[in-house]
Amino acid sequence: MLLKNATVYNEEFNPVRADIDVQGDKIACVGACVDSGDSLDLSGYTIIPGLIDMHIHGCAGEDTSDTDVKGLDAMSQCLVKKGITSFCPTSMTLSFEQLQKIFATVAEAMKSVTGAYIHGINMEGPYIAMSKKGAQNPAYVRNPDKEEFRRLYDGCGGIIKVVDIAPECEGAEEFIREVQPYCPVSIAHTAADYDQAVRAIEWGVRHATHLYNAMSGLTHRGPGVVGACFDMGRTYGLQAELICDGFHIHPAALRVAFSQMGEDGTVIVSDSMCAAGHKDGEYDLGGQTVYVRDGKALLADGTIAASTSNMYDELKNVISYGVPMKQAVKSATINPAKSIRVDDVTGSIKTGKLADLLVLDDELNIKLVMVRGQIKVNNL
Repeated sequence: MLLKNATVYNEEFNPVRADIDVQGDKIACVGACVDSGDSLDLSGYTIIPGLIDMHIHGCAGEDTSDTDVKGLDAMSQCLVKKGITSFCPTSMTLSFEQLQKIFATVAEAMKSVTGAYIHGINMEGPYIAMSKKGAQNPAYVRNPDKEEFRRLYDGCGGIIKVVDIAPECEGAEEFIREVQPYCPVSIAHTAADYDQAVRAIEWGVRHATHLYNAMSGLTHRGPGVVGACFDMGRTYGLQAELICDGFHIHPAALRVAFSQMGEDGTVIVSDSMCAAGHKDGEYDLGGQTVYVRDGKALLADGTIAASTSNMYDELKNVISYGVPMKQAVKSATINPAKSIRVDDVTGSIKTGKLADLLVLDDELNIKLVMVRGQIKVNNL
């Protein structure tokens, strides 16, 4: 199929007038492509890569930790309607046995989901700091264990795409140095100070989970993890997640982060729970009750407990906050692809990559969603 006459965010993420020829599940041509007869005239529309949510626990009433293949398919169908073409179901801080079941379910669902497809697992916890556990279950918080992790990684066929760690915990350096070569390690849920965070980056950490949230913040005498990311991020190529729902982080703090990390260092994530796309009420998140009121998810003690947003709405938020369109789009596409090491197959509009595409009008309304060359949403 030929998608012609659109404004296309090309491989360099510059908007140009171009055609995109899709053959099978891949992009066969970008530019002046030959019209084979099966075509869509997208004059007046913009095409960007499909969005990639690398950190999502649930949506549409379903949760990754429910170990339900049908539930993961329902999530994938919900996400694709919002322009998300691929995602990483994200686990919580749980027992080894529970994580085994979750990972086996995700591995099975990868073969069958019908909306957005699954890259693999985002393993958030259990190797975190108790003092920064946030909405994670304290009963299962433990120190980094590279042998346990290897058993989980091998047991699910190596589909873990990122694992979180608090670098001040015992065994962190050994874990990071051994695991990072085959699975990205992210700094997360940590009380580390600036120096400890810098050492973690020097050991090999190249990602930060939901920057600002559940970590030591930036002050003028204690730069913390946030300061380390701002200070060292560009030098080491570190990428930082940002929950851009307008609730987790003030828009001004978001603008500061996008400016400091640069256009290659920011990653928009939803960190959404099962209440996303659902109604207010009481929900379970990793064995803890979450109360959702007016779209805000909180534990009984008032702790923020994930979001009820989605990446499409967050992308629009970021743009409305004044972040340049180019950086906003990269932060939802190629940057998360790089974070989970799948940028060779998706995340940008380039010949040979998967045809994961999102067509928008001038007001950023979704007009068409294509996943691996198949049209999943058509509002033209």
